Amino acid sequence: MFTRPLLLSSKLELTRCFKFPQNGMSQYPSYYIKPIYSNDKQTDLIKSGEAQKLAHVPTRAALNDQTSSIYHDDLICLLVNYLMKDGNKLLARDLVEKTMEKIKRVQLEKYHKLANEEEKEKVVLNPRAIIHQAITNVKPILQLTPIKRGGVTYQVPVPITDRRSQFLSMKWLIEAGNEKERTVRFYDQFAYELIDAANNTGRAVKKKQDLHKQCEMNRAYAHYRWS
Repeated sequence: MFTRPLLLSSKLELTRCFKFPQNGMSQYPSYYIKPIYSNDKQTDLIKSGEAQKLAHVPTRAALNDQTSSIYHDDLICLLVNYLMKDGNKLLARDLVEKTMEKIKRVQLEKYHKLANEEEKEKVVLNPRAIIHQAITNVKPILQLTPIKRGGVTYQVPVPITDRRSQFLSMKWLIEAGNEKERTVRFYDQFAYELIDAANNTGRAVKKKQDLHKQCEMNRAYAHYRWS
């Protein structure tokens, strides 16, 4: 037996009854807060007494990649997402893990070759710290934006947001890892590029420096961003 299709008036009444959220495609109302899943942040909230204030506040469900594990790193997860192609996240995660393993091997080899204890202490053996430092060193602070004045388009240097700066940093590092010979594996080249960037050298750092030089050459047009 076929059911009768809903009329337009019935659909409108059904929509009013369920009261769908008005903040875009989100399934949570705007007053729902984001989950705090980091152990360090939870400890800070408990010590400051803010955890009691948030005990009865509606909270959104945590995402699949948000966990309280000590091995969780938001920056590494973001790097995996930027590296991912065609939704193949397992491959991207595997490449990042092999890159971290390669970084560890290179740094340990450098560590054991040194005879002086003071020089050994300067060698960073934690791959996560090297990746964080590499991304920080490649972050640009200015970018060029085209602004048209009097029929002429000028490349005007403007400050860059932190989110955009982080994206460009990871993009340049991944592009530098892809610039390799066919006989070289990606994670080997990517590991060396991250180590170079952590030492403030390499192709990704050069891209940042070239961008800053272009901004310096075009600083005479900086006043156009306000006019």
